[in-house]
Amino acid sequence: MTEQELVERAKRGDETAFEALVTDNEKRIYNLCRRLVGNPEDAAELTQEAFLNAWRGLGRFQGESSFSTWLYRLASNACIDFLRKEKRRQSLSMTVSLDDDEEERQVELPDERYAPEGELERSEARRAVAEGLEKLTAEHRQVLVMRELNGLSYAEIGAVLGLEEGTVKSRIARARNALRKVLTEQGNFFSERSSRK
Repeated sequence: MTEQELVERAKRGDETAFEALVTDNEKRIYNLCRRLVGNPEDAAELTQEAFLNAWRGLGRFQGESSFSTWLYRLASNACIDFLRKEKRRQSLSMTVSLDDDEEERQVELPDERYAPEGELERSEARRAVAEGLEKLTAEHRQVLVMRELNGLSYAEIGAVLGLEEGTVKSRIARARNALRKVLTEQGNFFSERSSRK
């Protein structure tokens, strides 16, 4: 059964059809939320919120985009709202819990059997990029995650966010520059000027 057929059946109240839509999309939506908010528990809650909003708003879904694109938009909006609330709720702190730090190190230990130096470098680069993403605005983080981590096209991102393709391209360019600046300031990325010296 096609996505469109499942949507039509779900609109008529068929919970089994909606369950199939959830099953088809839940992994991608969770991964999007996880990358945007950085916390597995929050990502799981936001994934549920996105699907609940989809179920409640199914009657308003016009089919101008695919269901999965619409769902992406719902999840992105839920994550952006969450990040804005979190930013307001917490004072900006650069400290990290020692327990969290220890867990992080245990998870990212390189496999000594396979080029440990390379694995360590890749692990440090992933950590630096993840930390850099956290310092970006929610909008910049959103477009970078969609493009660079989830591999969405400019057109797909535009459909999710309701933006023109040119706007998406310029927002991604600004987000990349912002991330480059953060990584350079942290000493994790060399500016072109310093690499020429």
